[in-house]
Amino acid sequence: MRTLLCTAALFVVSTAAFAQTNDALVPPAAAAKQASEVASGSDPARWYKDDGSRAAQLAALKKEIGAAQAEAQRACARQHANTRAACLADARATYQRDMGGADAQVDAAPGGSVTTTVTKSN
Repeated sequence: MRTLLCTAALFVVSTAAFAQTNDALVPPAAAAKQASEVASGSDPARWYKDDGSRAAQLAALKKEIGAAQAEAQRACARQHANTRAACLADARATYQRDMGGADAQVDAAPGGSVTTTVTKSN
């Protein structure tokens, strides 16, 4: 059975940085790769790799959480100095909460499919 490695493109972003997150925050090398994949008109093959083991699913989730943390930090860096520290603290707290819950999220995922709901507070 083929399992979607990145079923819901986990973007757990700090609520302070959430509104400012966009493609401009993606590193240039990753953006170029994404653009070529989109232009090809098909899904990247890496999305369909078999990852039946729990360890592989956990590793993929942790990689996504780390990528979301890096994106949140880049968004915070673009904020005004008055709000930057709070933004970084929020991003760090989100990262720690997500990493702390990663095991439970993989365990609770039906059929190995890991998804996350991102909520935005007003």
